[in-house]
Amino acid sequence: MCNNWTAALSKSAKPVAGERRRAITARQTALAAAKAIRAGGYANLVVADLLSETSLTSVDTRFVTELVYGAARHQGTLDAVIEAASGRALTSLQPGVVDVLRLGAEQILKMRVPVHAGVAESVELARTQIGARVTGVVNAILRRVAARDWAGWIEVLSQGRSEFARLGLDTCHPDWIVQAYQEVLPADELRAALEANNVAPTPTLVVRPTLMTREELLTHGGTPTPYSRWGVRREGNPGDVPAVRQGRAGVQDEGSQMVVDLLNQVDAAEGPWADVCAGPGGKAALLMGLARARSAPFLAAELHPHRARLVASALSAYGSTPVVVADARTPAWCGDFGRILVDAPCTGLGALRRRPEARWVKRASDVAQLRQLQIDLLRAGLDRTTSSGVVAYVTCSPHRGETADVVAAVLADQTADLINAPALIPDVPMARASTDPRFIQLWPHRHDTDAMFCALLRRR
Repeated sequence: MCNNWTAALSKSAKPVAGERRRAITARQTALAAAKAIRAGGYANLVVADLLSETSLTSVDTRFVTELVYGAARHQGTLDAVIEAASGRALTSLQPGVVDVLRLGAEQILKMRVPVHAGVAESVELARTQIGARVTGVVNAILRRVAARDWAGWIEVLSQGRSEFARLGLDTCHPDWIVQAYQEVLPADELRAALEANNVAPTPTLVVRPTLMTREELLTHGGTPTPYSRWGVRREGNPGDVPAVRQGRAGVQDEGSQMVVDLLNQVDAAEGPWADVCAGPGGKAALLMGLARARSAPFLAAELHPHRARLVASALSAYGSTPVVVADARTPAWCGDFGRILVDAPCTGLGALRRRPEARWVKRASDVAQLRQLQIDLLRAGLDRTTSSGVVAYVTCSPHRGETADVVAAVLADQTADLINAPALIPDVPMARASTDPRFIQLWPHRHDTDAMFCALLRRR
């Protein structure tokens, strides 16, 4: 079935007054977004900012969002198609032309926009935004792209390559990410896990404990999250919910809610609670509410000042709450804590469905570069935990180099014991990590959450 906008776009061969102008305006917005993403912008932020500055119809808004997210998500394979169709490297083309070609190929191959509309509107976009001199090459390449459907191009591009490489092309993932998933998943789940990264999630809200209840949040629509007792899934703009604007609720993936609540549920020594890598503040806000419910002091720390300001904003509904700007590896605070959350910086391979461009920006070398930082943060967390206190080591990545290997390196020289974390959530199916059954590993294709990892360590 074609998307809602297909029928409207198919009329572009003989547009009525104003209709063609509106369609081009939508594509101009998409092209501006593609340029900003190429310059390092995040697709979700770029699209939101650009759409807020336009007066596009709801149909065009959906079209822009789907087009930009899709082109960003499918970029690697689209690039391979464009190079094969053109017989030249992308580097031989102007960056702006490449942006137009990616958007055009996305419409033709993945959105089922009629070929004549996809080609004609892309050529017109190139003419108005780049110049008439490039229209010929855009027209020729996109017509060659349209000569095959998606499956046909995957067949051509896969010739002489392994099934492993074919899977990466078809699901639009770099080979190194496919390999990383393959190492921690059963073979019969690999494709499903990769394909789940290509499905945009339903927005998930979370209450701020002690400020409101989930029942109150549900009065604004939505359904309760199946695993987190604090969440609500709700279509639409979260900013339309008054509680979100007031800071009594926020936007947070259900998996992120679950790993924070694990630190709340586990038995641990008395003492203050801390989130020592608190930016941008979503987990910190939930953890602070849970700490307040137990009358436990709470500390939020963040290395980067601009992210610390985001944390302060997330916590603002709780009143005056100072956020410490500090390096958790050499903390500026004294005393020991009963519970510490170490939400370590990582590649974010578990949130690819939310960050469509990330898979083409990240590199395998990023894992090795982050490894020592992650080890140092976990060690420092254990050093600042009182006897029988608990540290939750959390990453939004299923890569074993950022999860099991980091915990193993720390346990080799730290006096701590692993807690059986999945036992704390017995109603969540298939939550045990393949690397160690005491770890939790969530998955989009299993749990409809980000691929969150959590290990709970108790200091002896």
